[in-house]
Amino acid sequence: MNRNSSAHRRPGRRAAVAAGLLLAVGLGVSTQVSAQASVPAPAKASTAAPQSVSGTSGHVVTRVADFYGAYVDAKGDYTDPDVSLATALRKHYLTPDFAKRLAAWEEKNGVDGVLRAQNVPARWTVTDNGTVGNGHEVIVTLVFGSGETTQKTKLFVLVERYNHIVDINTTSAR
Repeated sequence: MNRNSSAHRRPGRRAAVAAGLLLAVGLGVSTQVSAQASVPAPAKASTAAPQSVSGTSGHVVTRVADFYGAYVDAKGDYTDPDVSLATALRKHYLTPDFAKRLAAWEEKNGVDGVLRAQNVPARWTVTDNGTVGNGHEVIVTLVFGSGETTQKTKLFVLVERYNHIVDINTTSAR
């Protein structure tokens, strides 16, 4: 195995990413690593401005984007998904009551309830949808596949005023 093989580099990278994400989750800090890691690097040098991802600590849209970015990264490695990280992210971001309801929904439907799919998206966007009662609704659009064979799934994520996810649905609570 040479130094440039992905099998040689993967354990250290995974450990570093997982440690960084868990540290950020534990501190309640907005992690931008996941979202930035999901932006594909350009194949050629470009004259366009570099892409950036920004967020605001404590902002509901940033919080949902952080959760989805980290969750997709944890679930996204088909040969070695990080189940313990995905579980820790759920425990940190979801209310206990919603986590129980989501587990029951997953058992009934046979798919991941956070993603509403068996696989992970290639891209996603997170958009503010305004206040709903005492909470806030955020739209998460997941894009599965690539090229001409893509499928979009729109999810409505309801966040309570203490910044924990209380529901993920395919229809708006508005």
